[in-house]
Amino acid sequence: MVQRKRQRLPAEINRVRAKLADGSVKYYFYLRGRKDGRFWADAHPNPTDPAFFAAYVEAQKLCQPKGKNLVPGMVDDYLSSAEFKAKSPRTKIDYRKWALRFAEEFKDDPVAMFEEPASRAEVSEWRQQWAHSAKQFDYAGTLVTLLLNWARDAGKIAEHHCDRLPKAYRADRAELVWTAEDVSTFTARAPEWAARILIAACETGLRPGDLIRLSRAHIEDTPGGRRIRIKTNKRGRVAHIPVLPLMAKVLDATPKDRLLILTNASGQALTENRASVAVRQWRDKAGLSDTLRLQDARGTAATRLLNAGLSLAQIASFMGWGLRHAQNVIEHYARLSPDESDSIFEALTVAKRHITRTDLQNDLQKTGTVED
Repeated sequence: MVQRKRQRLPAEINRVRAKLADGSVKYYFYLRGRKDGRFWADAHPNPTDPAFFAAYVEAQKLCQPKGKNLVPGMVDDYLSSAEFKAKSPRTKIDYRKWALRFAEEFKDDPVAMFEEPASRAEVSEWRQQWAHSAKQFDYAGTLVTLLLNWARDAGKIAEHHCDRLPKAYRADRAELVWTAEDVSTFTARAPEWAARILIAACETGLRPGDLIRLSRAHIEDTPGGRRIRIKTNKRGRVAHIPVLPLMAKVLDATPKDRLLILTNASGQALTENRASVAVRQWRDKAGLSDTLRLQDARGTAATRLLNAGLSLAQIASFMGWGLRHAQNVIEHYARLSPDESDSIFEALTVAKRHITRTDLQNDLQKTGTVED
């Protein structure tokens, strides 16, 4: 006698055995994890009727999440949300790029999957494709957490398990500053238009995206001289920056018929990338350290602002730094610039007296990363 091999049911099917009032046994078949997913009833535990498999396929179709319940739908909703529209132009470009990457990876998955603890491993595996770049690896995780936090707050999911994803990038650029000697070496080698970019960065602390749009309209007269008043791209805050002597020379040397303070060699508007590349190229030609970037001029500016009378708290707020980081940057600059160290340390000592212990403790408890 040939023994028939028992048929295995698909893993998605849950079979329930029930004993009826007349003593007979009946089997009910459900899609696993679906309360309303019953699609078949039979006297046999392993139906072979083709109609059974047709009903199973149809039940899967009916239970398949639609449109807005899938990850791409959730991403589309976020990109159309007021929260996203309130971001700065540059932030929106970055967020959109990573959000669409996330949507493509999980395009066939329901948003509800992120309510399951196992989803954390799925996200971690997706991030591994950027393991070669710590910054990109971290940005992918930051974007996922931001998206899922938004989805939770918007009522699209009850919870998620992708918060506090581990970070790979650990860098403190407090020790990377342009000293007075570095700036002097750079400006002696670079053409005037490139030298003006670095000087303006060191004197104002503005990020490249704000430097390239700095114009005469941002310059205001004050009882004590002049100041720059500009709404920054990254944080949308209005910065009031005193015009110090070197920056005053840059402003005074700007042609009267030119609106923008900084331009390329042809007098045309710069892009953020072109400004950074120009500084990098002439830095190399001047034989300076290849670790220095245009953004590191913000550390030099912090020192200048301290000497101009701004408090550490004001500098930290203006730069988007923590108090501890601002203090470390300025102390390191002083060590690298002996000709300025006495006055810097004196100003820093006075500034630190005005920072309470509670201020420093609160600052250290903040979870934000240093931004340069």
